[in-house]
Amino acid sequence: MKDKFNAWVFKMRGGLWTLLFVIIFIVAKPSVNSLLNGLWLVVLGQLWRFWAAGCIGRYRGEQVKALRLATWGPYALMRNPLYFGNFLIGLGWAVMAGLWAVLIFILGFIILYVLIIIPYEENFLLNKFGAEYENYKLRTGMFAPRSGFKLKDLRGDFDAKILWQSERHTVITTVIGTLILAAKILF
Repeated sequence: MKDKFNAWVFKMRGGLWTLLFVIIFIVAKPSVNSLLNGLWLVVLGQLWRFWAAGCIGRYRGEQVKALRLATWGPYALMRNPLYFGNFLIGLGWAVMAGLWAVLIFILGFIILYVLIIIPYEENFLLNKFGAEYENYKLRTGMFAPRSGFKLKDLRGDFDAKILWQSERHTVITTVIGTLILAAKILF
C-alpha cells in the first residue's frame, strides 16, 4: 500500500508542486524587496536544474527510471540535485511571498520530497544498482557534499540536447509562477 502511494506521489509530483505553489500564492504578500530577494534563488534553482538534467541525459517522466547511476557534475555533490533545484525555486517563490509562505513551503517540501519522493527513488536505485548505489550514498549527502569530495568528480557527461525535453515544463512553470507572484503586487 505504501509503495503504491509513494508511486502515485512520484507520478503526481508536478501537480503536487503546483498545489504547493497555489498555497504559497494564497498567503503571498509580496513587495518589490521580497521579489528581488527571492528572484535570485529562483534563477539559481533553474540553472542548477539545467546542470543536473544535462548530466542524467534522459527525460525522467512519471516513473522512476535510470539507465546508469549519475555520480558526476552536481551528482558528485549531492544525490538529489534536481530536487535541490526545486527547493531553491520554491524557496525563492516563498521568499517573494513572505514569512508564512517560507514556513509553509519548507514544511511542504519536507513532507513531499524528503519523506516520500526521495526515499521512493532511493529504493529504486538501491534495487537497480545495489552496492554501487550504496557506495555512492556513503560518499554524497541528500542535499549537501560530504567529506572527501574532489573537483575532478564534477567532470562527466553533459547532454544539452536533453534540456529542451526534460526542462521545458519546469522553465515554463518557473517563469509563469514568478510572474504571477510579481503581478500580485499590482492587485
